[in-house]
Amino acid sequence: MPDLLVKQELERLYHFYNSRRWVHPDPLEFLYAYPNLEDREAAGLIASSLAYGRVTQILKSVSTVLERLGPSPAAFLTSAPDAFLSDIFADFRHRFTSGQEIALLLVGIKRVLKRDGSLGRCFRNACRADDGTILPGLILFVDELSAPFASRTNSLLPRPQKGSACKRLNLFLRWMVRQDRVDPGGWDWVNPCKLIVPLDTHMHRIAMGLGFTKSRYATIKTALEVTRAFIQIHPHDPVRYDFSLTRTAIRNNGQKIP
Repeated sequence: MPDLLVKQELERLYHFYNSRRWVHPDPLEFLYAYPNLEDREAAGLIASSLAYGRVTQILKSVSTVLERLGPSPAAFLTSAPDAFLSDIFADFRHRFTSGQEIALLLVGIKRVLKRDGSLGRCFRNACRADDGTILPGLILFVDELSAPFASRTNSLLPRPQKGSACKRLNLFLRWMVRQDRVDPGGWDWVNPCKLIVPLDTHMHRIAMGLGFTKSRYATIKTALEVTRAFIQIHPHDPVRYDFSLTRTAIRNNGQKIP
């Protein structure tokens, strides 16, 4: 299919699905409840970090965490002792993510909030103007958030330098940076052209079908390759089509999200 026809079809899908009426079931829907940016950042990182497995279980797990943090996750976390976070999530489990892991993620968020004031400011400090993508900033951002884990198991914050495509982290960045009828945005100081496609098995399969990659493995290298292909279609917003292209798969009730 010629590039022009590919772009026309992608644009058709984008304009059809670029509406909140298509969001459910998707962990993104939780972010709409937080008009305060600091709260939306915290909720977004929690929701994206748990975005693996069956959609119904994802929504249940994210809802459980956010309900326990109250109407202002940022305010709750900055005032909650580390031991208290461990206690209130001792019974939590999301597939292979334990209550201890979610508590350590929350401690990481808490420390960043207390030091930098917001997750957005921390990410901004990790980025440089001459970075070609958000990848260098993402590496430093994950290092900051992962500090409480030390050598303990961490199923929530994959490290791109180890080859992970970091689908969930790139999904979080899509939510934070892009702003349209679906993505709420807020980080207007990040250029959307630097975003990396959240590469899960659905997007990987689509990208292979479009000829954007021949790689059989969904690694960060493959994610960058697919992103470069989307840049050829939409240079200023390569992640523009992520939501619309993955809609059908996750709207099937109970569908697994890798």
